[in-house]
Amino acid sequence: MKQSPIAPDLSQSTIVFDSADLLEADKGLRFALPNLGEFVTGFVVRFQGQAYAYVNQCAHVSVELDWNHGDFFTRQKDYLVCATHGAQYRPDNGFCVMGPCKGKSLKTLTLTEQNQKIIINLIPTID
Repeated sequence: MKQSPIAPDLSQSTIVFDSADLLEADKGLRFALPNLGEFVTGFVVRFQGQAYAYVNQCAHVSVELDWNHGDFFTRQKDYLVCATHGAQYRPDNGFCVMGPCKGKSLKTLTLTEQNQKIIINLIPTID
């Protein structure tokens, strides 16, 4: 899996991945979110054929979800999981269904997928 950003300039508001690099319910692709802080990352996963992108922070405490780089899914591949707290999120909307943040959601990043490219807006949506 390789990341192919539009440009290395950190002021860019989008990032682009090849669609083929994002496999169904497999490792997610991580990327920096410099507009949210020096160490804040985002990730994109594919679930039921669709790509979804989120800020890589648990809704309970602001820690990254993946303990191992890119491992966001449960063993059953049905939920995204916080490796620190065990909170489980729906991959299709980021809603927490189990754990200490039940009822809260991950911060969503808007994306489009076209021409075998995934284009992610690096600014989170405000809910």
